Amino acid sequence: MLRINAGSTARYCDGLSRRHFLQMGVAGMATVGLPQILRAKEQSVASGFAKKNTSVILLWLDGGPGHMDLYDMKPEAPDEYRGIWRPIKSNVPGMEMTELFPLQARVADKFSIVRSLYHNTGDHFAGGHRMLTTKDFGVSGANNGQKFPGIGAIVAKECGPRTPGMPAYAAVPYASSIGLNPGYFGGHMLGVQYDPFPTGGDPNAPNFSVQNLNLAGGMTLNRLEDRRLLNSSLDRIARTVDQKGTFRSMDGFDQAAFQMVSGTSARKAFDISLEDPRLRDQYGRNTFGQSVLLSRRLVEAGTTFVTAHFGGWDHHWDLEAGMNRYLPMVDMAVSTLFKDLEDRGLLETTLVVLCGEFSRTPRMNDGGNGGAPRSMGTPGRDHWGNSMFCLMGGGGVKGGMVIGATDAKGTAPSERPVTPSNIHATIYRVLGVDPTLHILDFAGRPQPIVEDLRPIDELLA
Repeated sequence: MLRINAGSTARYCDGLSRRHFLQMGVAGMATVGLPQILRAKEQSVASGFAKKNTSVILLWLDGGPGHMDLYDMKPEAPDEYRGIWRPIKSNVPGMEMTELFPLQARVADKFSIVRSLYHNTGDHFAGGHRMLTTKDFGVSGANNGQKFPGIGAIVAKECGPRTPGMPAYAAVPYASSIGLNPGYFGGHMLGVQYDPFPTGGDPNAPNFSVQNLNLAGGMTLNRLEDRRLLNSSLDRIARTVDQKGTFRSMDGFDQAAFQMVSGTSARKAFDISLEDPRLRDQYGRNTFGQSVLLSRRLVEAGTTFVTAHFGGWDHHWDLEAGMNRYLPMVDMAVSTLFKDLEDRGLLETTLVVLCGEFSRTPRMNDGGNGGAPRSMGTPGRDHWGNSMFCLMGGGGVKGGMVIGATDAKGTAPSERPVTPSNIHATIYRVLGVDPTLHILDFAGRPQPIVEDLRPIDELLA
């Protein structure tokens, strides 16, 4: 049986609302009544897909960090492959990583590394769309529009916030995939109400504040409530002739927005100035470090899915300078996040995922970018989607494991190949979301949220 989540905003010519759950059987598609829905829910629970009180922090390295310079080093490969840095041992036997990650090496037992991830495209947009939605759908640099909801939007639709008054889905400081905002993080066919709530600004700035969270000048909570009640009364006039379900869709959206603005939980969670300055130092006094800290504050307060953005990883040249600048920031933020989550009793309920849209070529270039050697700068690496990494830890995912392997030069998986669908299926298992869920596209066709339902079982208890 296929479970179909049809969204909430439009009706089709057969009169069925996109709120309906449908059952696909040998006789075709038929409406399911409440008893069947309850039985399907019980079956999902029995299959291990009961919703859980878990959350996800996705650390998105926009631009594509290279696996061989971070978590899958090849010290025995030829010079032009193995790169500039050397691996160091971690506190997990057999798990090595770049010498620029000394802090993560001390806490490697808290996370695992997937070394055999691949999707076989070196196009930024195609790779980003596959990593964030699992779908190909012909997306490329020449056709870069979003074609399917991002995983965070699906989670927001299925799970909602863990605590009322908090956004179910947030982005710090914004959601961006290859320069598109919210890009492939967006709700797409689910509706803009499932786009991530962006904080905006710079969490590292002394005067940081979240946009659209405070009342406009001259507006009080009483006036806001009066206006909301007036709008509700006026809406009833048109509600009787609403054929698209727009008012029903906006009701929940408005209610959630009102709870955020009128309550104190969201404003307190977004106020990073309340954190101990010493802990802020440990995360790193930079935009990414403070974004990761703010992400932790949000899941602690009840947000279900948070993404923190760190762009600028497209190092076709000057790789050495870029990695020397960026990797220590990642090291501080990631290592501190795992320790902080554990100290607060949140590690078992919070999954941390670190990845980008693809990796970089195993063989380094000459810095010419098609021109004379070093005409653009010192050597770098180009686009590569045939072998990638993904870090995962917390939320019930086992730590201290290395999943899969690449060949001697890091060009392709040699053991246990993993696809973006397997990553998503693992995330859905952590959250208790049924991976057999289908979503109706704009043409009314059911589309599966993952093509391959298999999670990475080795990582799951």
